[in-house]
Order: sequence, then C-alpha cells, then structure tokens
Amino acid sequence: APGTPPFAEQRLHSAMATPAKRRARGPAGEQGSHSGSGSSGSSEGSDSGSEGSGCSDSDEPIDEEVNIEFEAHSISDNDYNGIKKLLQQLFLKAPVNTAELTDILIQQNHIGSIIKQAEVQEDSSDDDEDDDEDDDEVFGFISCLNLTERKGTQCAEQIKELLLSRCEQSCDRPVVEQLSKLLNDSTKPVGLILSERFINVPPQIALPMHQQLQKELTEAQRTNKPCGKCHYYLLISKTFTEATKSNSKRKEGKNQPKEELMFANAEEEFFHEKALLKFNYSVQEESDTCLGGRWSFDDVPMKPLRTVMIVPADGIHGIMDKLKDYLS
Repeated sequence: APGTPPFAEQRLHSAMATPAKRRARGPAGEQGSHSGSGSSGSSEGSDSGSEGSGCSDSDEPIDEEVNIEFEAHSISDNDYNGIKKLLQQLFLKAPVNTAELTDILIQQNHIGSIIKQAEVQEDSSDDDEDDDEDDDEVFGFISCLNLTERKGTQCAEQIKELLLSRCEQSCDRPVVEQLSKLLNDSTKPVGLILSERFINVPPQIALPMHQQLQKELTEAQRTNKPCGKCHYYLLISKTFTEATKSNSKRKEGKNQPKEELMFANAEEEFFHEKALLKFNYSVQEESDTCLGGRWSFDDVPMKPLRTVMIVPADGIHGIMDKLKDYLS
C-alpha cells in the first residue's frame, strides 16, 4: 500500500493476553481495557480498568490469549491520538508539549513508522464495531526528532530543559556540563529517537522498525530532508530497578552502571552499552498506577525510572548488528 514501509509485509505473529472484547461499556470499561495497551493485559490491569464500572460477573473483562499479527505503516494524521497517548506514557507529568511533538512527527512523515494490527477476516458480525476501532489502534511507533533542527519549538526546548534539570538532580557537575554541551552544539545535531509500544508487544518487532528508521534517516540525509543530519542519537528509555531504601535518594552519576536496570524495551539495553553519556532519574511520583497497576517482578516491587543515553551516530551500525543477533 502507498506510504507503507517495505517491511510491512513481514507480519509478526504474537500471542498476547488481552481482555475479551465482550466487556462492559462505559467510561471505566473503555479507558481501562485499551485493547492491549500499556496495561499489559494482566488481570491486575483489567481489574483496575473495570473497577467501579458496576458490571456483572458475566460482563467482567477476562484474560484470554489471542494471536495478533502486526504490520507497519508510515505515520499519518489518523495516528495522532495513538502516538500522543504513547508519548504521554513516556513523559508522564513532565512539562512537555506532546501535542506539538505529535504534530511534528506526523508532518515529517518521511521518517518513522507505526505498528497496527494486521487486517483479519472475522466470521462474527457482532464485533464489527470493536474491530474497526482495533484496526485503527496504534500499538507502537518509532520516529526521530532532531532537537538541533527543531530548536525554538516549544517541545524541543522543553525536552532539553527536562533532561538538564533531571541530570542536575541526579548527576555530578561534569556529567551535567557534558550533557549541556552536547545538547547545545549546533555543529553536531542531536536526534531524539522515540520508540514506544504497548508493553505486551514483543521485542522482535523492534528490529525491522529500527532498521527501517535508519534507512529513512540515511535517505533524509542524502536528499537533505529534515532530521537527516544527526551526529548523536538521544534515547529516553523506560527502565526499572528494585525499589530499595538504598537507592531512594542517592546521587547516581558514577555509581549508576552498578545498578541492575531492567528495560521496558529490551532492545534499548544495546544502546545503553554504547552510550557515551547515560544517567537515570526517578518517575515514581509521576507514575500512574492505573496504567497497569504496581510494577513488580517476582513479587519484588520495582522503582520506575527514565534512563537517558546519548549514542554517537557512527556507533549505530554496531548496535543494529547486535539487535539482529539478539532478535532474529
């Protein structure tokens, strides 16, 4: 189809636990289910969505494992709400104009892709309305915002201010100065890679998404289009560590690599390994527990973080090779 990246035909089969489609309608039921959104489809997430909806036992969302096929498309105007929702889950309560950021990503549609459910034929006509909604739902996206080119836009300036502010709170002075220099050097543009997806979308989809993004960035540079010239890439990853008293209010800086980080997007650990600058900051006070309940692994409570990393553009090929080995 026009506007569809070449790898769209490479469909990905995935078993996902999602709430059943026959569910209570109303504000709580609609917002809580998100049809496999960041609430992870667990019974905990489903319960939080249906709480207070007043539905009977027969109408309560139930967990079932379903096979989903994903395909990728170029970003379009129809993806506005889905992209903005995913950006809000990344930035949470931080003062970032996600509406403007979404508009920019849509305008520069020569860069980036979105993940949607592949079209399927269903025998039942009862769920047609739900199917139409699901077919248009954005399960994830990848794009790049060139912070240097977009200097002066509110969202780009807010992102830089946010990162410098969090760096000052978490790191030693030399790290803050290094970050400030990197973000403000107009001769070496910094591109913010945004790769967000629902938590139950498998990491295997990240490989073709990142590969396609790099092809698009290379082509943009060749044709002198926006976002093509990046000397560094910046990523803001959703990460977690064990919530212990020892890491509640400590200076991170030099001691950070000793912390065992768990990445919501597993592939981003390879970017972390090659980063010339990296630091974490806590978002525990900003996290919305209704988006999937309390974060825990094996009953160990987890502290939600954001991990900021800057990677030299010339190191991307090595990272792509590692992604291929890991995700193929």
